[in-house]
Amino acid sequence: MGYRSLREEAFAANMEIPKNRLAVYTWGNVSAFDSSRAVFAIKPSGVAYDELSEDAMVVVDLEGTIVEGKLKPSSDTETHRVLYRNFTGIGGVTHTHSPYASAWAQACKAVPVFGTTHADYGAEEIPCTAYLSEAAMKHNYEKETGNLIVETFDRQKKNPLHMTMVLVAGHGPFTWGESAARSVHCAVVLEEICKMGQLTLSLKSDAALPDYLIRKHWERKHGPNAYYGQ
Repeated sequence: MGYRSLREEAFAANMEIPKNRLAVYTWGNVSAFDSSRAVFAIKPSGVAYDELSEDAMVVVDLEGTIVEGKLKPSSDTETHRVLYRNFTGIGGVTHTHSPYASAWAQACKAVPVFGTTHADYGAEEIPCTAYLSEAAMKHNYEKETGNLIVETFDRQKKNPLHMTMVLVAGHGPFTWGESAARSVHCAVVLEEICKMGQLTLSLKSDAALPDYLIRKHWERKHGPNAYYGQ
């Protein structure tokens, strides 16, 4: 049994990266997860977006073994694998080097909730990890990056189904969602939130959205009595 539909999903999601100007050249990658078969399809390493195809996608299992595909998977595959193993319920992961989100990551700064746009997607700050330690980097850089994200969420008691974005210090953003397409959607939103945050700070260094507005915007879309949308 092949993985055609999964590879199609991954390909379509990856093509959203250049379309939304989230990365240049070969930067960035998206994966699509099939929880019933415990495998994910991911962009091949170092292949330009205009050279991608459905057949180029690489399918990997949760042990890291390639089960379908002729090319090497993304160098970030181990990070994706760690997230799928630990964040139950997600179906897609996106990693980019989009400029505003990467700037916050390079500054090692979490993104506070400055406005309702952010609150619609998370009723809390977008976390930034600590720097990966030198010892961890020497062990397995990409795998330890995933472990660092998981440890950050565990330590800060964050629910990865409620906060679907993270900044890796000195590196860049990772986002996820119930599908590959949704994970890219979150990457686009994260870039806009980071851009708005930087502009906000340039105007008012102590800006902060009141908690009652944060809760209202989160709950109208995600609460038990949510009413946003059709």
